[in-house]
Amino acid sequence: MQTLPIMAGYLVLGMGFGILLYDHGYSVLWAILMSITIYAGSMQYVAIDLISSGASILTTLLMTLMVNARHLFYGISMVDKYKDTKPYKPYLIYALTDETYSLVCDAHIPEGMDINKYYFLVSLFDQCYWVIGSVLGSLIGSAFSFDTTGVDFSMTALFVVIFVEQWESADNHIPASIGILVSVICLIVFGADSFLIPTMIIITIVLFLLKNRILGGKKYDSFIGFSYHNECYDNDFALFSFSCVLK
Repeated sequence: MQTLPIMAGYLVLGMGFGILLYDHGYSVLWAILMSITIYAGSMQYVAIDLISSGASILTTLLMTLMVNARHLFYGISMVDKYKDTKPYKPYLIYALTDETYSLVCDAHIPEGMDINKYYFLVSLFDQCYWVIGSVLGSLIGSAFSFDTTGVDFSMTALFVVIFVEQWESADNHIPASIGILVSVICLIVFGADSFLIPTMIIITIVLFLLKNRILGGKKYDSFIGFSYHNECYDNDFALFSFSCVLK
């Protein structure tokens, strides 16, 4: 049940990707292959133009690093949560998307369910939604003609919706406010092409400096992810709010 909002979003977003991919001349097999092996949401949208333009491997590598660099920080904040998740750990690392991250951090584990299995099923279901949406989009695109202008904005819309939901459910809005403020300032100072890395570094430093105020004086197990009693704090919300500005 907890993945149903993600299902609704991923089916629509995946369909948008599939339609756009087919519009560029790539069959449903490409949609399946990319959604299973890449599974990178916004990067898959970008990849369509990279493939179509014949971009070099180096260009593709650098672009992928820039678009998905925020996942370095997502991964760091999940070290404690995922440290005892074998045999699921490799897949959990691979399948950590923005939306899956939000569900795992705000996890409401069903009573009697193994927490590692919960992480795995959430990650698996989310990817299945994306693959199914991509396939449906490609099939629809092959059957009907569409004006695909603005389709890629659907990813931005999902981020905004999730951000608003997390803002309403969060008790502490300081991390989110920090994420938005730092992101906007860095966007102005460094420009749209160069603000990504500086933003994440500054957010991390600011959260570290303000950790006592944010945690309300509580101790924390480690700086990595600001984890405490195996729960994700609102500090991770700052990184997610940053991703919304990025989109």
